[in-house]
Amino acid sequence: MKKWLAIVLILALMATAAPVSSFAQAERPEPSATEITFDVLVIRPLGIAATVVGAGLFIVTLPFALPTGGVGLSARKLVADPFTFTFLRPVGYHE
Repeated sequence: MKKWLAIVLILALMATAAPVSSFAQAERPEPSATEITFDVLVIRPLGIAATVVGAGLFIVTLPFALPTGGVGLSARKLVADPFTFTFLRPVGYHE
């Protein structure tokens, strides 16, 4: 009886997980030429500046983050997130 219950639970979990993954991979509309131009000329340079300023702020906050254990959070929010937004995001997409 326990074996059948486990099988039914696994199948139920698999059935509910499939629709969620299909929503997560929904296609985004292709960006227009204006959006790509704005991204390359305005947003990317601002992202580079945010990465550089964030790295400087990370160095300043490091003495305060070390004793509290917040180094990882500080590094992610001040350096990694702006870097990812600037250099790893497809051109023209702002999400």
